[in-house]
Amino acid sequence: MLNRLKEWFDSRTGYRALVDTILHEPLPRGTGWFFTTGSIVTLLIGVQFVTGVGLSMYYVPSPALAYDSVRFIMTTLPLGWMLRGLHFWGASFLVVTTIVHMLRVFMFGSYKAPREVTWISGVLMLLVILGFALSGYLLPWDQKAYWATTVTINVARSTPLMGEYIASLMRGGPDLGALTLGRWFSAHVFLLPMTLVTLIAAHIALMRKHGISGPLRVTPGTGSAFFPWHVVKDTVMMAAVFASLFAVAALVRAPLDEIANPADANYIPRPEWYFLSLFQVLKYFPGPLEPIATMVVPGIAIGFLLLLPFLDRSSDRYPWSRSRRAFTGAFVLLGAGVAALTLIGFSDRPRESQRAISAPSENQAIAMDVFNTVCFACHKLDGTGGTVGPDLSHVGKSRDAATIRKIIEDPLNAFDDSEMPPFEKRLSSDQLDALAQYLASLK
Repeated sequence: MLNRLKEWFDSRTGYRALVDTILHEPLPRGTGWFFTTGSIVTLLIGVQFVTGVGLSMYYVPSPALAYDSVRFIMTTLPLGWMLRGLHFWGASFLVVTTIVHMLRVFMFGSYKAPREVTWISGVLMLLVILGFALSGYLLPWDQKAYWATTVTINVARSTPLMGEYIASLMRGGPDLGALTLGRWFSAHVFLLPMTLVTLIAAHIALMRKHGISGPLRVTPGTGSAFFPWHVVKDTVMMAAVFASLFAVAALVRAPLDEIANPADANYIPRPEWYFLSLFQVLKYFPGPLEPIATMVVPGIAIGFLLLLPFLDRSSDRYPWSRSRRAFTGAFVLLGAGVAALTLIGFSDRPRESQRAISAPSENQAIAMDVFNTVCFACHKLDGTGGTVGPDLSHVGKSRDAATIRKIIEDPLNAFDDSEMPPFEKRLSSDQLDALAQYLASLK
């Protein structure tokens, strides 16, 4: 009966031919452990998809609730901290393994004819993976998310001619707020996954069409099938990488700063390590020279990678052969430059004295804490927050601290139609003073 069921299913789907194609693909003789990097990238993409789906079941893409939903995942949801840790650290693992895979492809000359389009699809996949990392920045809605995204949008504004349009498209409106979060969430969970799946399908189809390039030195003899020995190599490497990721997620909790505070302009945003090189280049081209750092330098690097198969048209695959020496040197120079800028970015941090000067006063810290806890859900501040009450972005222009404190203590005494509850007994005298002085400073 089982055999008849298999025959019936195969007659309707042709699964046996598909399994045979996948498992019994002939590999060149001498194909070794270096050719497991693609499988590792595929595994980590799968981890990101699965953990992303799990996080989306509890995440709320709203400025009023996003931070609390992430905090709920981290502190209340059983093993939620592990779920977010796998997703957070998985992004770094994925970027590293994708770069390693591309490095392997380059060193083995696997981008050469007839695999030019396969290489291009891989470069595009790297850009989409970086897009995932960038769009995921804003979702926790903490301080780092808010201010790093502000820097990103300001970088986009430096685009010649279309800068303002691109920045407005990324914000969704005049200010960074609910529409921005909605757009970045949509890109992160819908647009980019569809793009990545399409590129993966194209990449695998092209790899199957042309086969893998195999080792640099051709070994005479018949090659072996993909199954079982290379499957064993892939499985061992994937298990080792996933174990490493699991260990990092278990030992190092994914960070979560304080809730985003648009009024705290003293916060110094620091991007993740894979964007530190671009962040560092920005410091060398200030003001009107900024497009060189944001457009010209990245454009040259990406253009070189995309055009590499057409620039290096020789058939020689050895990286240091005479025909490839210049391209290998350029590739190494590009990698060394990115690595050096990243290391400089790690070491180029504000000194303690600088941080102390820019640190908020005790009263300001109390006021920010009260505002984020009590006021943020109902009042907007610089385009972010609730819509129940009035926008407080410029409340200090029309009212002093004493007046603002009286309104907070007893809103109905100031406005007959106010829906705001009195806070005279809900907040301490110090909290009321700090909050009133803080709001009075918003001019």
